[in-house]
Amino acid sequence: MGIKYRKADIRDLDELVRSRLMVLRAANGLEEGAELSEVESESDTYYRRALADGSHVAYLAYDGDVLIGTGGVSFFQVLPTCHNPSGQKAYIMNMYTEPGYRRRGIARRMVELLVAESVDRGVERISLEATKMGRPLYAACGFVPLPDEMELAEERIGRYGIAAARGPERDSPPDRR
Repeated sequence: MGIKYRKADIRDLDELVRSRLMVLRAANGLEEGAELSEVESESDTYYRRALADGSHVAYLAYDGDVLIGTGGVSFFQVLPTCHNPSGQKAYIMNMYTEPGYRRRGIARRMVELLVAESVDRGVERISLEATKMGRPLYAACGFVPLPDEMELAEERIGRYGIAAARGPERDSPPDRR
């Protein structure tokens, strides 16, 4: 029997959440018993909303009745730029293949399905975060490192807050005469 791929829907919610936890455990080197109840709850909430409004699409790969691989893509809008006039972006995530099924083209097929889904929606900017193990696959699929992006370090996030974002207090709006 061959590997079957299908687009997930709300009936797959439990499997999507379970696979999300598997991905996080694998990517972060966490043991099976690692506490992820908050992530589990938030993932459930995310999938319920995002599957309903179409902002996330997931594919599942099965060998018979056994789930052996997953992949998803989240769609979002940013302010349009010269290089992305629509502002539409896609972010591939939650890629996972069971260890016994790796190096059989399952992840590659999943990437193809997710990229095709994005292109069919008119999205021209598709990105992902790659583990060391996944980088060769993504490079073979045409993904390249991004030289121009930066991310705020987690330990620095606490330095910002409502007061810092609000800036200096003003008693009245600026004079626009």
